[in-house]
Amino acid sequence: MSTQPATATMTYQDLLARIVGSGEGRAISDPATGELIGQAPVQTAADLDAAVSVARSAQPGWGARSHAERSEYLNAAADAVEASAEALAELLSREQGKPLNGPNARFEVGACSAWLRAAAAFELEPEVVVDDGETHAVVHYRPLGVVGAIGPWNWPMMISVWQIAPSLRMGNTVVLKPSEYTPLSVLALAAVMNQALPEGLLQVVPGGRDVGEALSAHKDVDKIMFTGSTATGKAIIRSSADTVKRLTLELGGNDAGIVLDDVDPQAIAEDLFWGAFINTGQTCAAMKRLYVPDAIYDQVCDALVEVAGKMPMGIGLDEGNVLGPLQNQAQYDIVAKLVEDAKASGARMLMGGNPESGQPGYFYPTTLVADIDNANPLVAEEQFGPALPIIRYSTIDEAVQMANGLDVGLGASVWSADPARAREVAARIEAGTVWINKHGAVDPRVPFGGVKQSGYGLEFGVAGLKALGVPQVIAG
Repeated sequence: MSTQPATATMTYQDLLARIVGSGEGRAISDPATGELIGQAPVQTAADLDAAVSVARSAQPGWGARSHAERSEYLNAAADAVEASAEALAELLSREQGKPLNGPNARFEVGACSAWLRAAAAFELEPEVVVDDGETHAVVHYRPLGVVGAIGPWNWPMMISVWQIAPSLRMGNTVVLKPSEYTPLSVLALAAVMNQALPEGLLQVVPGGRDVGEALSAHKDVDKIMFTGSTATGKAIIRSSADTVKRLTLELGGNDAGIVLDDVDPQAIAEDLFWGAFINTGQTCAAMKRLYVPDAIYDQVCDALVEVAGKMPMGIGLDEGNVLGPLQNQAQYDIVAKLVEDAKASGARMLMGGNPESGQPGYFYPTTLVADIDNANPLVAEEQFGPALPIIRYSTIDEAVQMANGLDVGLGASVWSADPARAREVAARIEAGTVWINKHGAVDPRVPFGGVKQSGYGLEFGVAGLKALGVPQVIAG
């Protein structure tokens, strides 16, 4: 077995010294305070070409290693992440805005090491599909080559690892283009992991849209993994067509939650809250619209208001906060407009909807909206922020019809005291994952992917590994 070099524990200052340029670059500021963090390097399509060339040269040697050897390196990378976990969490909190505590920055860094270890642990053996005495056919999974990863700004470290870990485990090399809003977090994560990985396997190329377009069209990139908006996903499909790249696309969602009439509103209120407001609502698979039956509508609304009122929002480095700002001005403006339009339509603000003006940071208050029409833009469009519309329904058929009425289908949830009843409703919902009595609970062992315009391809588990390989059948 190979041995990896010992990894050093990095401080926040160490990380910045490694990744922040001293000259001109993209100014990265804390979305909670406006304070300048540093100048992120901005690279070009020419830099991308160089990175792809290095990745292409490094891949054959890496692909020739056994699964056990590659898994050993992934575990060493996880050790490195854990050794510098607090510095990574601090940088993530400053750049993305999410608080250290709650299901936020420390949670995200912990998920990085957990996903690395999970990818290392999965067994992927050749599959004998026919062995009848005349034909012996076996499916093997070979490395693809170079994987191009394009990540988002909401969970920049964790989603990058979702792309990196299975790619490396399968013998591929990775060239990653981070969001322009959160390049430092991804550069820092790669710097930490590269203490443990052989040279050339993982490279980050921060830059603008031109770099992303060049990556998705690059002739020497064999697959693109992308998490982000449906519109950008469609552009990647078009730009990758000439090279017939394999794609895994986790695109926008507008997840529905359906509460059944047999629940105890008080018992589920906190789980409902975090299903919607994890990462201050900035999560693709967060609950964006909640359907509640007439019989318990007011009780569910009251219970949510009670829970939401106890969740402090503020600067992420304050240990007491569990909700933070929106990450950028553009997203703040989307949320503010959708809520204002809902108010103008006559929807009832249970709480929030009244942002303070003249304050630093992109803070939008926790907002719960009742008595809102299902066709209202706050329901029909993905708000991606701390505002949850709560819609009444009279029958299960009506609730399912409304939940299925959009052209997206990433996740959904059903809430009931009777799991069997909940599963019957879940089977009728058009979504890649339907959770029972929870929402957004992704698991590295459980395949995850969307339907309709929420994308295609699977991540996580053995299915996710197979998606990063080329199936080859040997028959004789």
